[in-house]
Amino acid sequence: MTIRVIIVDDQAMVRAGFAALLTAQSDIDVVGEAPDGRRGVEVSRTVHPDVVLMDVRMPEMDGLAAARELLTPPPGVVHRPKVLMLTTFDVDDYVYEALRAGASGFLLKDAPPADLISAVRVVAAGDALLAPSVTRRLIADFARQRPGAAPAGGPALRLNGLTPREREVLELIARGLSNQEIAARLVLAEQTVKTHIGRVLAKLGLRDRAQAVIFAYESGLVAPGDA
Repeated sequence: MTIRVIIVDDQAMVRAGFAALLTAQSDIDVVGEAPDGRRGVEVSRTVHPDVVLMDVRMPEMDGLAAARELLTPPPGVVHRPKVLMLTTFDVDDYVYEALRAGASGFLLKDAPPADLISAVRVVAAGDALLAPSVTRRLIADFARQRPGAAPAGGPALRLNGLTPREREVLELIARGLSNQEIAARLVLAEQTVKTHIGRVLAKLGLRDRAQAVIFAYESGLVAPGDA
């Protein structure tokens, strides 16, 4: 199955470079592009991509506002793509807010080409791009800077709805372990780990792995810096 992608970035050369790289892959099809967030939302709702590569800072509408519009659409709009934020270190604080809004992760704009291709595939598959150690450190920093910025419903209390095993799996997710690594750590089948993760997300009302990491920090299950 071909992964449909749109690229939203205010730099034409960046859009062209990413498009050339991605369209060279047999399983990826770039179906649109846009120079700002507002146009990106319009294009997304027209062509229905699987993944939106979204720059952070753009004119008209920035990437965070556009991500929120795509991930929390108005009544009547059913399409909800995966959003992968494109950023640089100086705007990581902004990307944290995008993760809380439901983005599936972020990628540094100067990452190697292979990382971009892999990121699109990972996000399209329904996972979150949170494996790199730099991501774990940054999310921990953000959680430490915002001790009172917790999701509605009392995150610490919501942990009580998880079984001990589910809490253990959530903790390992927050530490950046992959499903395979969690399976090895807990001596479980990888499919069993996937089942536990699905139950964790359902019980906590979280969209994906990215929000699970945020929740784990904000609930106090994982202390900032532990990762």
